[in-house]
Amino acid sequence: MNKKLLNLSAVCAVGMLALTACGSSGGSGSSKDDAGSKGGPVTLKLVAADYGDTAANSSQAYWGDVVKGFQTANPNIKVDLQVVNWNDIDKQVKTMIQSGNVPDILQTGGYADKVTDKLLYPASDVLSPATQANFIDTFAKAGQVSGTQYGIPFVSSARAFFYNKAIFAQAGITDAPKTWDDVKADAALIKAKVPGVTPYALPLGPEEAQGESMMWELGNGGGYTDASGKYTLNSQADIDTFSWLKANLVDPGLTYANPATTDRKTAFADFAAGKAAMLNGHPSLIKKATDGKVDYAATAIPGKTGPLKNTLGVADWMMAFNKNGHKDEIKKFLDFAYSKENTLKFDELYNLMPVTKDTLAEMNSNGKHKDLAPFFTLLPTATFYPLGDTSWDAVSAEIKKSGGTAVSGDPAKVLGDLQKKAEAAAADK
Repeated sequence: MNKKLLNLSAVCAVGMLALTACGSSGGSGSSKDDAGSKGGPVTLKLVAADYGDTAANSSQAYWGDVVKGFQTANPNIKVDLQVVNWNDIDKQVKTMIQSGNVPDILQTGGYADKVTDKLLYPASDVLSPATQANFIDTFAKAGQVSGTQYGIPFVSSARAFFYNKAIFAQAGITDAPKTWDDVKADAALIKAKVPGVTPYALPLGPEEAQGESMMWELGNGGGYTDASGKYTLNSQADIDTFSWLKANLVDPGLTYANPATTDRKTAFADFAAGKAAMLNGHPSLIKKATDGKVDYAATAIPGKTGPLKNTLGVADWMMAFNKNGHKDEIKKFLDFAYSKENTLKFDELYNLMPVTKDTLAEMNSNGKHKDLAPFFTLLPTATFYPLGDTSWDAVSAEIKKSGGTAVSGDPAKVLGDLQKKAEAAAADK
């Protein structure tokens, strides 16, 4: 998952796959297409994200195997592979684009800004109908800008509700909470009966404010945009959500003293150490909890009146650049890369979530991923940030900076200020 997106994954790092035509420093895209169509050699430049956290599990080995298999099957297409550290990928890709050394294929965290600059092929131009139809529908839709898909999902994640079963038992709680009132009641019992534990870990600091906020807003029928795509950060539903959090969790001392300065990594570390009883999390928390010997369970996130049917989803993306004109060769590579054999290998290598229907079915049925079962259930109905809106990055940054203060100050004022900034960002895009 993109570390942007998958900031959800503790092992996230991003690499780049750059695909360019052999000798592509000059000439038009059409001339390169002509060379490829006549059977001449074509070189694709592929830039990909590195999801490994050590040299031993670097994504270089995975992509190296994919490239080797592809080139064996397609001897007239060579792939120039570059795997880049997540911390450097955005900067390096920007430099590539500015210098004219544009990759043919890139796998990273976001795509919308490149659509604005008219750099990408529509997904339908570089995917066979069978490959395109194999994507989980919600993820394919999340790759759209103005109704056309440009972002090609690569890996994904969803959010679920985690709770410490041992702490719940100490507090005399027998069932997972299903509503906000259940969360409040369970948190109060934990505070009274299990000293030294944070009943609900609420991270609204700059690392996770946009994610935690959206999960709570979804539970009240709110969110960041309306059906037309316009920002609605200060809708009544969202204001009511933060008012509830302030009155029922923050003011009674059932969460952190200052959620606006508390990051997700703190909440995850507390849960893995047995110091937090419940929180919203993504699959990377499974390993942390297991390593910490926490007896946990994961289930659907509680909403105001019942469990969320549409949880927060995130994805990292593949995209195809149009500058070098290698549409047909790119299509051959992407169809090969998105085979079940390849996607399953990558998802299992990093314990990530699939974006394709056949790999989801395989991982859900082969018995190897029982710990991910709650996420498999939630994945097909995931709800996303407004990723196709090119102003979202700026809006997300503002939410990270000040959104958490809505549970300590006046929710209507905090969200109203954010709405003004969102509307300004949208007007400037």
